[in-house]
Amino acid sequence: MRPLTDSLPKPLLKVRGKALIEWIIENLVRAGIQELVINHSYLGAAIEQALGSGGRYGARIAYSHEPEALETAGGIANALDLIGGEPFLAVNGDIYTSYDYSALAAKRDQMMQGGQQAHLVLVDNPAHNPLGDFSLHDGLLGNDGPAKLTFSGIALYEPSLFAGIDKGRKARLAPLLRAAAAAGRAGGEHFRGSWHDVGTPERLRALQN
Repeated sequence: MRPLTDSLPKPLLKVRGKALIEWIIENLVRAGIQELVINHSYLGAAIEQALGSGGRYGARIAYSHEPEALETAGGIANALDLIGGEPFLAVNGDIYTSYDYSALAAKRDQMMQGGQQAHLVLVDNPAHNPLGDFSLHDGLLGNDGPAKLTFSGIALYEPSLFAGIDKGRKARLAPLLRAAAAAGRAGGEHFRGSWHDVGTPERLRALQN
């Protein structure tokens, strides 16, 4: 996203007059999710300064700072002390979507009964990821198959998925998800509504209209 992110972290880039992460927070609060943990590294102080404690959004925000970026799974493992021991929702800070997060409440209740370690929201493959990430069969995630979909960056996770990652260690998410899928412990759903991964200046500009 450079040069846009030379002085501003990606979640603070604005779409239609509002930062990407503000859209996410407001949609989470609208869905009844008020306790939030934001992990950050690059220019993270700017995020804390912009969002504060979350009160003006009707949320309560805690922050997990990473002196160096720990990648997705490492960042989540590093924040587990703040997240707690129950299944939780994770959302990438650089997406723009109409997804209704309240739709995941029933799935979270199911996860609390044990069994699944992850539930991913999948979307149609965008131009930048034409081969997709995972297949979906009867609600279960698969690693193979010709009709793969793209992981949206929205998911429910069981904390045990990250049990093997030491606090402060870098770790990628994809190997954990693929292992859970292979074990039959990852599910998913296909969301067909509006979803955008704001990964380039061109994609950001396309959203401004």
